[in-house]
Amino acid sequence: MTVDGQAFYLDLLFYHVRLHRYFVFELKVGAFQPEHVGKLGFYLAAVNGTMRTPVEGPSIGVLLCESRSGPIVEFALETISQPIGVSTYHVTRELPAPMREELPTVEDLQEVVNKLRSEMESLRRKTPDEE
Repeated sequence: MTVDGQAFYLDLLFYHVRLHRYFVFELKVGAFQPEHVGKLGFYLAAVNGTMRTPVEGPSIGVLLCESRSGPIVEFALETISQPIGVSTYHVTRELPAPMREELPTVEDLQEVVNKLRSEMESLRRKTPDEE
């Protein structure tokens, strides 16, 4: 996003079709810090000012960090008028069982890639008369 000629990079930007609102996600490594709210507030104001139309609701900010202290979050958000939520995340190397069952395995994906490579290579080898 460009504001006054400067580039700013949102971590994640989603649009909720039913709510007609943008959701701006700010991802932080480490514990919540009060200054994170200021950065997310800036992003929300910029999205509202440059992308939001009159028929859309105000954008919503979600700040995800590794840990947070309830009182620090409450004080940091006390004077903020924009809709901002703060939550934590947990990093794991393994997908939960229900997701593992729904997603393809690494081997499945490799098989598809190899098949596509073979097909592309065979198309490259064809002469114009063969087509």
